[in-house]
Amino acid sequence: METKLTITPKTKILDLITDYPELEETLFDISPAFRQLKNPILRKTVARVTTLQQAALVGGIKVEDLVNRLRQATGANGIPDSTEETDYDPTTQEAPDWFSVSKVTGQLDAREMLNRGEHPVSQVLADLQHMPDNEIYELVAPFFPAPLIDKATGLGFLNYVVELSPEEFRIFFIRG
Repeated sequence: METKLTITPKTKILDLITDYPELEETLFDISPAFRQLKNPILRKTVARVTTLQQAALVGGIKVEDLVNRLRQATGANGIPDSTEETDYDPTTQEAPDWFSVSKVTGQLDAREMLNRGEHPVSQVLADLQHMPDNEIYELVAPFFPAPLIDKATGLGFLNYVVELSPEEFRIFFIRG
């Protein structure tokens, strides 16, 4: 008997839809933001590294709701509700004190790389490592890049996210 993937907040999207192809439509029903997974380039790049926890943020839902719904669709048990607040939405935050357009000295439009089938994470992280203190790096992305933001935050960078449309996000980074 084949052992299926256990669906947890740390499950990668690509692993999920590889083991449970029938859940692809369930994902689309849960949040319109997940329809971007139909794009073969995003599927090959973003879905490979994005966890359900990160996808929940992109989809604007609680991670436990996402995991529970996916587990229920497979007949598995859900996970208990989280006791900590998970409704933080960085796309609605006000500009932080450190933000100023005049401080933006580095920029990357990830849409170009993604259209070529490349993943921008390595490029962005390398660029960030070379940014001088008090200067801001701007990333333009066609979706909310939760895995990249998590990595940059882990390296000590602060971020400010502006959602211009569901297909255009501006993420500003500064060394914390």
